[in-house]
Amino acid sequence: MELDSWRWDAFLRSLNRLELVDIGIAIAIFSIFLLFRKIFTKYIFKLILTTLRKTPTVLFSNILLSFEKPLRTFWIVLGTYLALVYLPFNFTTIAFVEHIYRSIIIILVGWGLYNYTSEYSTAIFRLARNVDIDEHSMVVPFLSKILRFAVVALVIVVIASEWGYEISGFIAGLGLGGLAFALAAQDTIGNFFGGVIIITEKPFSKGDWIQTPSVEGTVIDISFRSTQIRTFADSIVTIPNSTLANEPITNWSEMGKRRISFSIGVTYSTSQEKLETCARRIESILRSHDEVDQELIMVRFNEFNSSSLDIFIYFFTKTIAWTEWFRIKEEINYEIMRILEEENVSIAFPSRSVYVESENVVSKLDNSRMTESSSES
Repeated sequence: MELDSWRWDAFLRSLNRLELVDIGIAIAIFSIFLLFRKIFTKYIFKLILTTLRKTPTVLFSNILLSFEKPLRTFWIVLGTYLALVYLPFNFTTIAFVEHIYRSIIIILVGWGLYNYTSEYSTAIFRLARNVDIDEHSMVVPFLSKILRFAVVALVIVVIASEWGYEISGFIAGLGLGGLAFALAAQDTIGNFFGGVIIITEKPFSKGDWIQTPSVEGTVIDISFRSTQIRTFADSIVTIPNSTLANEPITNWSEMGKRRISFSIGVTYSTSQEKLETCARRIESILRSHDEVDQELIMVRFNEFNSSSLDIFIYFFTKTIAWTEWFRIKEEINYEIMRILEEENVSIAFPSRSVYVESENVVSKLDNSRMTESSSES
């Protein structure tokens, strides 16, 4: 403390010896570094990057790209520091100023590491491949968020240590407060481990179409607490990871082909010959369709329904895209309508026929008349 006070007093006394020439030279030093920063960014940086890209590994080029913006800021910081060093007073020797400059350097290094751990970083993709994880899996952004959180926490701890705060006591306090924190944040911890379960079991990836008892839609993102899903109504539903991890999940994006299944009911007046002809012709158009999967096609007379004779149709399309699936289904429906029209077969609709025996009706009418005659007499 006494040394810092002496340096501060020396700084105040040196202000009286400050001349305009010294200020001009300090400004010139700062301007040179600004100019060099522009030259470095425009020419030297690109030259180094081009050279590194020719090497067998992309590690150094990725690191250089991650530290591009921190390096630009570093030249400004270095220019101000050297300009202040040139001035006749010992401003940079004051402990407060030293801590500021060291803290800035720590932040710049942390900034570069933060960029390097981006979910789009090649390092993250390489790490995912090494542990046999799909590059499009949700583990990539999840892992990126964990690493970035670790980088930010490390920067805060180092800066706190730089300013003289006791870090060991803080870390020891974490152990004592761990139990209280766990009790107060049970839901948050449950959601975190739910996210870990989703990541490790990999039931879906980013962009997949999934369905659960809670929601159906496309996966947008997964965080420490929740998963975001865009529904087909174009709204976003946020589900806690603990809820999602305990639900059955249907991943429709994993379909290799998409099913079409329905029944056609024709009238009971349809003859057996026409019924067989319609079924065979419908199967023929499915067999000859380029966008219908040929592995399993079923067109069969299924059952005698209450008001119709039902033809069961079951097949798959090669595409799983919703719009293309609907287009193919529409084309086949039109073909089926054309076949039914050509064979003069009518689609049945729910109906009920009532039959009255004529002899019983006449008998009832005669009895009614006899009753009326008796009453009149």
